[in-house]
Amino acid sequence: MTKESVSVIIPAYRSAGTIRRALESVARQSRLPDEVVVVDDGSDDGTLEATEACRALLKNIDLTVIQQKNGGAGAARNRAIAESRGSVLAFLDADDEWLPTKLERSLDHMAAGGYVLVAHNGWIVDGESRDLNDCAARFNEPRDPYRTLYRKGYIDTCTVVATRDAVLAVGGFDESLPNAQDFDLWLNMLKDPKARFLVFDEPLSLYYITPNSIMSNTERRLSCTLRVAYRYREAVRKRSGPIPSDLWYRIIAIHLETILVYRSRGAMVPLMRTLLRLPWRLITSLFAPA
Repeated sequence: MTKESVSVIIPAYRSAGTIRRALESVARQSRLPDEVVVVDDGSDDGTLEATEACRALLKNIDLTVIQQKNGGAGAARNRAIAESRGSVLAFLDADDEWLPTKLERSLDHMAAGGYVLVAHNGWIVDGESRDLNDCAARFNEPRDPYRTLYRKGYIDTCTVVATRDAVLAVGGFDESLPNAQDFDLWLNMLKDPKARFLVFDEPLSLYYITPNSIMSNTERRLSCTLRVAYRYREAVRKRSGPIPSDLWYRIIAIHLETILVYRSRGAMVPLMRTLLRLPWRLITSLFAPA
């Protein structure tokens, strides 16, 4: 098993009711981390106190708890990274949890393959339902995996373990993005062809759909993911070839994901609005500056 020092990075906003569950999942790991850094991002519900009350759970794991003014998930993660010491960063949100072998399996893969980022499949929990997010299946094709990441997107943050050096080399999370900061960081870290990553086929996390979760902010997610798609289209072109095919694929995928969310909620007005915007966005993408 790898001897790398590991820091768990947890942003928390109005998470008093879930932070214990997240920290309990860290304490149950078969390979314990060296430290956990929780940044309370301006919560007003007792998140700070709820986190401090969990110190006994972590026993031999160092726990650092920081409170700051609300700046968004990207700012909270960056603050936690700055305060951490580990050579490997493992990301977890305060309303999600890990299964017991998450760190062990991720670190073993990272050490064996020399990867700067390792992720895995996970479960999406919405009320009583639990669905597999088979992220690994998206990368079972012969093309450049970076191109696949761009086109098919989305690796859940709570599944990611990354080297500290790779994260800091690109400046961490973009705090100007209110959403999709994680997708932006993965694309930024991995745009160098020498930066290798792996998504392996084991479901080792639970992502809970909550009022605070990124997936609940559908319209904002659509807008920010479009910004990220435009930002990295040249990186994809340099590595993999033709545009607009990749950009169009990404735009269509983003809109389809949004439409499916609206349909599941019975929100027909925003669904139709999203559908009608799609042809226009495909056309204007041809003339957008690089």
